[in-house]
Amino acid sequence: MLLTLLRVAYAVLLIGMAIISVSFFVGTEDVAGMIFAPLGILLIGGVVFVTDVREKQKRITTISALYFGLLLGLLLGYLFSLVLEPLMQNVFGKPQVVTLGRVLITVICCYVTISTLVQTKDEFRFIIPYVEFSKQVKGGKPLVLDTSVIIDGRIADVCDTQLIDTMLIVPRFVLQELQAIADSSDKLKRNRGRRGLDVLKRLQTNPKIDLQMHDGNVVELRTGERVRVDERLVILAKALNARVVTNDFNLNKIAQLQGVDVINLNELANALKTVAIPGESMQVKVVKAGDQMGQGVGYLDDGTMVVVEQGRGLIGQDIGIVVTSVLQTPAGRMIFGRPDQRSSGSHTPYSGATTPNSSGGPDAKGGSGAHEPLKGGDPKS
Repeated sequence: MLLTLLRVAYAVLLIGMAIISVSFFVGTEDVAGMIFAPLGILLIGGVVFVTDVREKQKRITTISALYFGLLLGLLLGYLFSLVLEPLMQNVFGKPQVVTLGRVLITVICCYVTISTLVQTKDEFRFIIPYVEFSKQVKGGKPLVLDTSVIIDGRIADVCDTQLIDTMLIVPRFVLQELQAIADSSDKLKRNRGRRGLDVLKRLQTNPKIDLQMHDGNVVELRTGERVRVDERLVILAKALNARVVTNDFNLNKIAQLQGVDVINLNELANALKTVAIPGESMQVKVVKAGDQMGQGVGYLDDGTMVVVEQGRGLIGQDIGIVVTSVLQTPAGRMIFGRPDQRSSGSHTPYSGATTPNSSGGPDAKGGSGAHEPLKGGDPKS
């Protein structure tokens, strides 16, 4: 909005100066001056205006940036007009034209300095006298969100905990990808896209975070070539000195190879899961059979997979297990255990286990050729 008002005011000033320049030549025989003076003003001012409009990356300005840009523009305009005044006197000769030229130079300098500070105030600094605009971000490096992490939705829950204290950036091309997925003819993709848009709306209305849409128009992407979304994310994050938040394992590797910091939400979730130590006891419900013979599979409340040896016959039961080992993989953490017989104090064999007989001889399936009935159970024929 501020840039629009600035451009309107700039255009009005240019037109006004062009009209005033025509009045200087009214009643004279200098027809060329009457034509070329306003055209020159509009041409010079228009070139500056078009050059600025072509730069698509715009940022929201602040009062301090506006005031500082105005003061700097007035100073530069005064200095340039002093230098160019003798030249304008020799060329035009008329004091009115010289005065109008000084005003034009000052207006152009003010416009350029204010527009530059509006768009690049976060990176603008002086070495002397160490003047710097504070970045309009919270915390450290901003976070660039990937399409996968928006659709996943857990980033909104993390933001609700106020763990993230930095600016979140959603590039325009990521939003376009979400819209394309939401408009897909495939029902599953359409639901995923709509979920991503709902999560994005939730992030926008969250007062605890600073979410900004970015046009993604950086110099490195202005090659005229079609660049994949993953590559554009990495290039944009590198240009903004930001970190990428994603669930995509391949994007994680690509970003690391190019020196861009990555936050993998799956790795963050795994790091927050309960740590299991071999020998520790825990309760788990066996819900399905495992890949190997005799194995059962259960899940903890945080989604960690638990593989229970000799647990296939216990599907649907809540049992106590003893952790034997823990396997950490990029996809998550897996816990291996066996049924904890110490908790019940019973030596009743679990289904699928080989149990020695009372004399330490062959097991029930072994050479004795007989099955010993379980206590309290009916003998099997």
